[in-house]
Amino acid sequence: MAVRQAIKNHQQEQRLFFSRAVIMVLVVLILVGTLATRLTFLQVVNYSHFTTLSQNNRVRLEAVPPPRGLIYDRNGVVLAENRPSYQLEITPEQVRDLEDTLARLTDLLSLEEAEITRFRRELRGKRPFQAVPVKLNMSDEEVAIFAINRHLFPGVDIQARLARHYPLGEEMAHVVGYVGRIDERELARIDRRNYSGTTHIGKIGVERFYEDVLHGRVGYQKVEVNAQGRVLRVLEREAPVPGRDLVLSLDVGLQAAARRALEGRNGAVVAMDPNTGEVLALVSKPSFDPNLFVHGIPASVFNELRNDRYQPLFNRALSGQYPPGSTIKPIVGLAGLEAGVTTAARTMFARGYFQLPNDDRRYRDWRREGHGLVNLDKAIAQSSDVYFYDLGVRMGIDRMSPFLGQFGLGQVTGLDTTGERPGLLPSREWKRATQNMPWFPGETVITSIGQGYMLATPLQMASMTSTIATRGERVRPHLLRGIIDPVSGDLRLHETEWLTPVQVSRPEHWDQVIQPMINSVHRSNGTAYWSTGRFIRGYTLAGKTGTAQVFGLAEDEEYDEEGLAKHLRDHALFIGYAPAEAPRIAVAVISEHGGSGGRVAAPIAREVIDYYLLREER
Repeated sequence: MAVRQAIKNHQQEQRLFFSRAVIMVLVVLILVGTLATRLTFLQVVNYSHFTTLSQNNRVRLEAVPPPRGLIYDRNGVVLAENRPSYQLEITPEQVRDLEDTLARLTDLLSLEEAEITRFRRELRGKRPFQAVPVKLNMSDEEVAIFAINRHLFPGVDIQARLARHYPLGEEMAHVVGYVGRIDERELARIDRRNYSGTTHIGKIGVERFYEDVLHGRVGYQKVEVNAQGRVLRVLEREAPVPGRDLVLSLDVGLQAAARRALEGRNGAVVAMDPNTGEVLALVSKPSFDPNLFVHGIPASVFNELRNDRYQPLFNRALSGQYPPGSTIKPIVGLAGLEAGVTTAARTMFARGYFQLPNDDRRYRDWRREGHGLVNLDKAIAQSSDVYFYDLGVRMGIDRMSPFLGQFGLGQVTGLDTTGERPGLLPSREWKRATQNMPWFPGETVITSIGQGYMLATPLQMASMTSTIATRGERVRPHLLRGIIDPVSGDLRLHETEWLTPVQVSRPEHWDQVIQPMINSVHRSNGTAYWSTGRFIRGYTLAGKTGTAQVFGLAEDEEYDEEGLAKHLRDHALFIGYAPAEAPRIAVAVISEHGGSGGRVAAPIAREVIDYYLLREER
């Protein structure tokens, strides 16, 4: 008989289904509970934290660099200004493939290797969210090309910035200086927070010396950005504090007159007000265009400037150290009067050479036949070397050197700029310390006419001349005339800094060296009369010519200027001030390899002084 089998068990199926449903409900409840717990943690417990993160995804804090202060001359002529300029910037954290972006930008805008190298160098000192410029001073065409392709370069954008510009170019380059890109050494010394967003800093000259005044204080703004990093709107803004404007003591017209006077020659001219220390003109030729350095000078152009045989980058007025030659004879004469080894009335026969006792060597006078019977007046006016050889030996280096040091020789003047060198005032102690050798009497002989070891800058010679003009009153030379108050617009004048004066035992000693300086220019036997003095109208000039040897001559060898290569010819020098009775301007001139100071340097000084004193009559 067949066995009957049950096909379905409905009760068992219901129990199985019910148990599975319960498990599923429990799993769902657990998952929902877990999700609810996590949501509570995220939205309640950590609400503040994640709100801040969300804000940071669309709100960015940007530095707002301050406008750099302007620089004017004493008459309001702009020497350094800010002009609108466009630059291409990359924000690293918004760029997925930096190398690919740089490659495509190079194809699009023809980036130079130097620009990419500079970008990589600056990138190392920046945070990922800080924009780094890759191309400066973009042309209108470059701006248009990138604007069309902007959508292809996320994290790259054009920013409008203010760029430094020097309207007078090379005319003021050695004084005003220039700004350039901030390098790694400068990053180590500046306040990085205050330079956030700033790409340039003063490199040399007034721009460097007064960097803290010109820079200002950085501002900040909170901006809302989209997913590509582009700014949608400004949410908050703290305005930057602009740098303060400077007014310099320089006179652009006088500066131009000095450059014209030096036309065709290399050298320097420094003019200053002897009563206040204000530097009125400071010229070094040849010069260069400082605008080349603002946006990064091409290596080929820089190498051309650096290797130029005439050294246009070299500031001769501050860094050029030259033998002052006969320009120091007035103060050597004053030193002799003060030491009591000579008087104005003392005379001697100055033949064509001088000899030390028991020494066969002859120290020759520039005038081969000599000057005959001379006193102090004639010795200065006609520049008798033999008179001063004798005076130097009578006085000795131990009395001469300290006295000359009172006029600022052998030390920096402290001018408010960069690059000044101290020159050299030799002494017995100096030679022992630097050469471990004794001082020889023959070295005293040549030091007394500003040769040998002695070196001075044109600025030092101008300062020395100012001290003579004021009869011993000394003031520190300065370029800053004042700072313009950013609120009131008033000019806060620079205070004159008085230095230790040159004390003399008898006031008439000043007259006994100043009158010969006048005679040197205005008497027919003076060294500057025929080239300069006879053409002067309207004022009296007190001056002294000088000629500095570039190489030594053998004892019986004659100096033949025409037969020498130009670079072996003597330097031509002149110092002077005017009007002699009430000084308003003191000038020092050097014409490198110019030859005679009376024939070459004195007329240059006269042109400068004529412009300053007589321009109102023209």
